[in-house]
Amino acid sequence: MLASPAGVAGQRRLGAAAFGSAQAPTRTRPDRLEPSQRRRCNGGQPPGGEQTGPNPTDRGNKLGSKRHLVVDRRGVPLALMVTGANRHDSVVFEVLVDAIPSVPGLDGRPRCRPDKLHADKGYDFARCRRHLRKRGMTPRIARRGIEKNDRLGKHRWVVERTHAWLAGFGKLRIRFERSLQTHLALLTLACAVICGRFVDRFC
Repeated sequence: MLASPAGVAGQRRLGAAAFGSAQAPTRTRPDRLEPSQRRRCNGGQPPGGEQTGPNPTDRGNKLGSKRHLVVDRRGVPLALMVTGANRHDSVVFEVLVDAIPSVPGLDGRPRCRPDKLHADKGYDFARCRRHLRKRGMTPRIARRGIEKNDRLGKHRWVVERTHAWLAGFGKLRIRFERSLQTHLALLTLACAVICGRFVDRFC
């Protein structure tokens, strides 16, 4: 999953979390969530925009932003944050996990937390695993130097596909807005559209 560390340094400014969720009118598997988290850098941001930084994919020559996204097993976006492109993947792990909303099902109480969460080696930190266990989630995080990232392939493609869906909205392929609020608003709207597509499939 894309992850969030507990206790983010006070001097590190984080954008407000924006998230969307979709109700599941039909249940095909046990009532549980298995979110994955991944990040994506977007270059092209004009200099001076909030939550931007040197883009490591462009040798730091341009400023860019990084999307941190949590999705369920079908790719429905559950939580989203934006940081500068030069921020480490795990910086917002705890904050992003805590931003996962309650998802109502067919019956019973809404699920506030998934049973387990998949993440790549960028989140291989004790604090990330500890944060998940405190919230009753089983960490499925690849270990650096031990496990191959491709073992997460069957989970990673889901969140990568959601990133591709977001990039399909021309305004989001590259970030051009200096205003973080405007950029987050566009991302939230796109997530709502994606959620709506899943709802339509079951109507």
